[in-house]
Amino acid sequence: MTIQWFPGHMAKAKREVSEKLKFVDIVFELVDARLPLSSRNPLLDQILQQKPRLVILNKADLADPQQTRLWQGYFESLGFAAVTVNAHDSSATKRVIQAAKLALKEKIARDKARGLKPRSIRAMVVGIPNVGKSTLMNRLVGKKIAQTGNKPGVTKGQQWLRSGTDLELLDTPGILWPKFEDPDVGKKLALTGAIKDQLLHLDDIAIFGLDFFARYYPGRISQRYRLTEVEEALPAAEMLMVITEKRGYKDDYDRGSELVVVEVRQNKLGSFTLDRYEEMGVGSGETRVDK
Repeated sequence: MTIQWFPGHMAKAKREVSEKLKFVDIVFELVDARLPLSSRNPLLDQILQQKPRLVILNKADLADPQQTRLWQGYFESLGFAAVTVNAHDSSATKRVIQAAKLALKEKIARDKARGLKPRSIRAMVVGIPNVGKSTLMNRLVGKKIAQTGNKPGVTKGQQWLRSGTDLELLDTPGILWPKFEDPDVGKKLALTGAIKDQLLHLDDIAIFGLDFFARYYPGRISQRYRLTEVEEALPAAEMLMVITEKRGYKDDYDRGSELVVVEVRQNKLGSFTLDRYEEMGVGSGETRVDK
């Protein structure tokens, strides 16, 4: 499955991010902790270049904790600061601010030595759609300013927001890249809701999700959908047919597919991480950036 989706507002956002970099001290790059690598836009490395960066693994409460620890270590091995958060949790603000100050400690020390008055950190928030940018922004500023929605493409324009005396935040629209060369990346993004459902075949995504859970979290499917061991061992397409029938949808496999996808997104099958650290070929951390 090759997915191509690059709306005009995303192309404009890419240009605006490049233009506004000079106004910020650091970039907050949000990724989904359930797919830390697949939810990164590879174009951002070209755009952001050597600008200090804090990678925020959001939705950590929905992800596999062991995998999240490995991925945080991976980003740190690249020379980035990294922090794990749940944007809905009140502790997220303190964790992000502390991590940002630590990432900029050398700059802060230089400014102090030059006799400059302390000022708030200016940060740009970037990430692909549906990684929780608006939710985090609202958490950081302590009120609902940034628009949120459980679907991609909610934020359409840039806006500055103030977080107490510590942070000034520049929000940006989510930026997807023009095409996903790796079909599994597209399926992972689709399963977590980063791509509009209208662009997908939900049965393909449901089958992908069932196959993933059967492989990495055995027993969860049978527990959720009351399958026998024999039924859970079926190929994912046949398993979807069984689930559809058991839920009383007869042969309405579109409805069965929607059920599976929605329940995976709602963590009805438990926390999970789609990007498996041990299988993504990133363990060496050979690529570094200058802070």
